[in-house]
This record gives sequence, C-alpha cells and structure tokens, in this order.
Amino acid sequence: MRRHFFILFLLMAALTASVETSTGAIVFEPGEKAEYLAPGEERMSGTAQQLFEIGEKAESSGNFSRATKAYRAIVRKYPRDALASGAAYRYAQLQERTGDPIKAAGAYRVLVEQYPKNPHFEEAIEAQFRIGEMYMNGKKIKFFGIPMRAAIEKSIEIFAGIVRSAPYGRYTARAQFNIGRAAEKQGNAESAVAAYQAVVEKFPEDPLAADAQYQIGYLWQKSAASGVKDAKATKNAQVGFQDFLYRYPKSEKAAQARENLAKLEQRQTTSSFKVAKFYDKQKSYRAAVIYYNDVLRQMPGSTEAEQAKKRIGQLRAKFGAKAIDTIAATSVPSKKGKQTASNMPGHGAPAMHTSPGDVAPLPPPEADESLPPPTSLNPDPTGAPDLPSAPTPGPTPQSSATP
Repeated sequence: MRRHFFILFLLMAALTASVETSTGAIVFEPGEKAEYLAPGEERMSGTAQQLFEIGEKAESSGNFSRATKAYRAIVRKYPRDALASGAAYRYAQLQERTGDPIKAAGAYRVLVEQYPKNPHFEEAIEAQFRIGEMYMNGKKIKFFGIPMRAAIEKSIEIFAGIVRSAPYGRYTARAQFNIGRAAEKQGNAESAVAAYQAVVEKFPEDPLAADAQYQIGYLWQKSAASGVKDAKATKNAQVGFQDFLYRYPKSEKAAQARENLAKLEQRQTTSSFKVAKFYDKQKSYRAAVIYYNDVLRQMPGSTEAEQAKKRIGQLRAKFGAKAIDTIAATSVPSKKGKQTASNMPGHGAPAMHTSPGDVAPLPPPEADESLPPPTSLNPDPTGAPDLPSAPTPGPTPQSSATP
C-alpha cells in the first residue's frame, strides 16, 4: 500500500513540475496539426534527405536524442519516401541502444508492418524476438526509474506481433512456443495449452513441436494433480502423452512420457477403486461392481485389481453369478471400440478451450506511440484464430501509434 502511495506521489510531483516549469511553444503550420515543443526542444524541418543527414550527423556525434527526432520526423512527414524505412530502422535501433526496449519493440514492429519489403525486415523480427525473451525472462518495466512488474504480458504481445508479421519466418515457431511459455509463467494453463497446440498444428516439422506436445500433456497432468476437474484432466493428460509418443516415439522425452502415463494410469485406477469402495460401503453394489471392473480393465495386474477381483467374487457368491455377470457386462467396453491415442475423444486437441477456434492466443497489436501506424493494416496473414470470447490475461487495448 505504501509503495502505491509513493508512486502516486511521484507521478503528481512530476506532473506539477512539468506544468510549473513548462515554457514550451505550440507551433502551427498550414495543413498540419499543432505541434507542442518542450523547452529547449528543436523543431525538425526540411526534406527527407536533409532530415536523414541531420540524423546521421547527430548519431555519429553521440547526440542520440536529436538523431531519433530527425529519423522520426522523416517517418511522420515523408512516410512514402525511399529513406523512410531506413529512418524507421535507425529510430528503432537507437531506442534499443538508449535503453527503451518497449519503444524499440513497437518501432521494429511498425517497421515490418509498414515497410515489409525493407532490407532490415529479418533483423527487425530478430530484434523483437530478443526483446520479447528479455521481458519473458524477468526484466521489469520501470516507471520513473522504479521497477513495476515483470512484463510477461508485454512479451506475449511482442511474440504475437512476430507470428502475425512473419508467418513463415525462422523465429515464428519459437515466438508461438514462447507465447505458451509466457502464459505458463502467468499461471494461465488454458492459454498455454492453446498456444502449444498451435505450434503442433502450424509447425509440425519444427523440433519445438515435440516439446509443445509434451507440454500439453504435462500441463494437464499438473491440473490433475491439483485436483481441479480431476477426471477430465487425467484423461486429457493421458491423451496428450499418448499423442506425444505416437508422433515423436524417438524423442528424448519419450521415456518420461511413458513414466507419466504409468503414473496417470495408476492414479486413475486408484480413483476408480476408491469410488468402488465407496459404493460398496453404501451397499450400492451395482455401481460398486461397475467401478471394480474399471479397475480390472485399467490395471489388471495391480494390487487394486486383485482386491477388486476378490470382491467381485464375494458379491457373486452372495447375490448369484447371473446378477453380478449382468452388471459386469454393462461396464466392459466393446473390443471393437478399443481406445488408442489416435481414436480417443479429443485426440490431437487436448486443449482447455471449448471453442474449436481457440487455438493460438494472439492478442491485438499495440503499436509504439513514437511512430505512425501502418498506412494500411491488411487482414492478418498468419491465419491465426481470433481471440477467445472469454477474456484472457495479456492483451491490452489497441492504441494509436501516432507520435
């Protein structure tokens, strides 16, 4: 609480100081919006070539503030000039160099969206990925020099921008995978499963697809262990690991997946045995026999199976073989319908979302406010689905990129 009051105090003090000391000017020019110049700030004017030369000269002399203003002025005033894309790239680089990764990431994204044919496209994508991983791994956003919070949400936005801008690039699969990693760090298993499923479906040949499929099973297993929607989570975890072994039998994680499956089967058997004992104690013998037979089917050689078999024998002796066998017959599935990883319900998509369109949680883009937005935002070329109807952590409202 004290921290919040302290931050609020700093904000109010900064605003008060800016009002009291401001002696800036408002500049008007025909056909342009009014522009406010802070005290001591230089108004950039001239042709694109002249501004670019000012930027280069300022940059070489170490005056990065003046250089960024010159490069930004080119993009704002001459967005279609041949020098505009180069100026946008230099602006983004300077923002990263001077310690503002958030602005840099937004500027790089504006560059690839507004100038997709620029020679620095791949470098801009790589830079975004680098910044996204930095924030995903714990770098905090600072406000008046005070670290506020781990910017996991910001990293998700950055990775989502890469998926949209470069659907077939070398960083795209990794960016999609990192959306899942970031969602995991947020504790949002639902979004993480959806992101990993998108990796498996969109990039099946990428080495990360195996890791993504394993994570799907692992997240469901964690959910089962926590007791949340236990029966559903256990089944989906089994399907996730079975799909993993079916698709990637030679993976180095195959042994661990088999071990996890064994634990899940044991868990499921123990659960069925407990339910059977409960119904048995309640003298609901029909239900008890059904669950005892589930135990026999799930792990026929286990200790629980031996106990279940013994108890069914006792019930047969007490109520008659015909009555018990009739009950048992209703609980044994047809051999024709034997379940495998390829025909189990939910095969291939053990995602927590119920909507079939909820695959890749890509939040809407949020452009950097230091550069103008793309002149034409075409439909998303990645084919990534829209956001799920239910709100998920991470996305922030789309904002204008006009300086």
